[in-house]
This record gives sequence, structure tokens and C-alpha cells, in this order.
Amino acid sequence: MNAKRFALCLLMVTMLVGVSFISCGNTSAKDSSGKDVTPGTTQKDDSFEAFLTKFTSSAAFQYTRVKFPLKTPITLMSDDGNSEKTFPFTKEKWPLLDEETLKEERIVQDEGGVYVSRFVVNEPTHKEFEAGYEESEVDLRVVFELIDGNWYVTDCYTAWYSFDLPIADLKETISQVQEENKAFEEVHP
Repeated sequence: MNAKRFALCLLMVTMLVGVSFISCGNTSAKDSSGKDVTPGTTQKDDSFEAFLTKFTSSAAFQYTRVKFPLKTPITLMSDDGNSEKTFPFTKEKWPLLDEETLKEERIVQDEGGVYVSRFVVNEPTHKEFEAGYEESEVDLRVVFELIDGNWYVTDCYTAWYSFDLPIADLKETISQVQEENKAFEEVHP
């Protein structure tokens, strides 16, 4: 009887010690997507992909993650055609970007043109997305930077405000952008 009791106690102690070692050795934690997170580090955004998904599906979030005014102002040719005029790229001029706009793809058109959209710079803290027809100027260029653990848009060029847009048409173009933004906000508040 004492032998059985001793064996049972030994088994219990072994199990407790084993569980303790396993628990102490497991220092990894899981984030909301199930990925390992190293203890002692903060991870405000799980990844650029998670940021981009949220950025393109929430107008409110998108506005908080664009550093206005953007680094590069909107530059248009003056009505006289001899000089340039710049305008700060502010929140009122920002065209909300959806998932389709920032999708990496290569589309061969029936007419023979090839539209390419892709990340041309893809570094851990700096990414640049460009879209446009091959052998032509880009229609869209968006610069993302990781700042204090969060991704932000810090610069953008969009065909909405291309160099050949007459200054006289700027207000109307801004109104069109704002109308598009209202439609986006209804679907992606």
C-alpha cells in the first residue's frame, strides 16, 4: 500500500514539475491573428497588410493615417502657361483609396496597353505603390512610412491633380473628389 502511495505521489510531483517547466518555457504570446508576438515589444499594427486592409475599408481610419499636408504639394500650370502654382495637398483634396485601387496587378488591355499597379519600394519601414500604364507616367503614387509603430501615408501623386489640370478647374475637381469620397464613406464609414 505504501508503495502504491509513493508511486502515485511521485507521478503527481513529476507531472506538476513538467507542467511548470512547459509553462515557464513558453514565453510567446499570440496576437489577434494568431501570430507570435515577442514579450516586451508593442505591436500597434500587426503588419502592413493588416494596416492596408483597415486603411482601404474605413474612411475614418484612412483620414487618421494620412499626414496632412502631404510632403509634395499639388503643382499645376498657371493659366498663362508660363509658370507653375502650388497648392498644399490637404485633407479636403484627398481622394479616399479603396482596396481595388491599391491592388497589385498587371492588366493587358484589348487595345494593347498594359496597366501595372505594384509596390515599387517594399522595405520594412518604407513602401511606395505606383499604378499606371507601362511606357507612360504614373497615375497614382502613394508613399507609406512606418512612424512610431504605425503606418502613415506621407506623400501622394494622383491623376486627379495632374500637372495638365487647369487651375480654373481645381475647385471643380476637388468637388468631384469629395463626391467620390461621400460614396466611399457610405460603404466604408
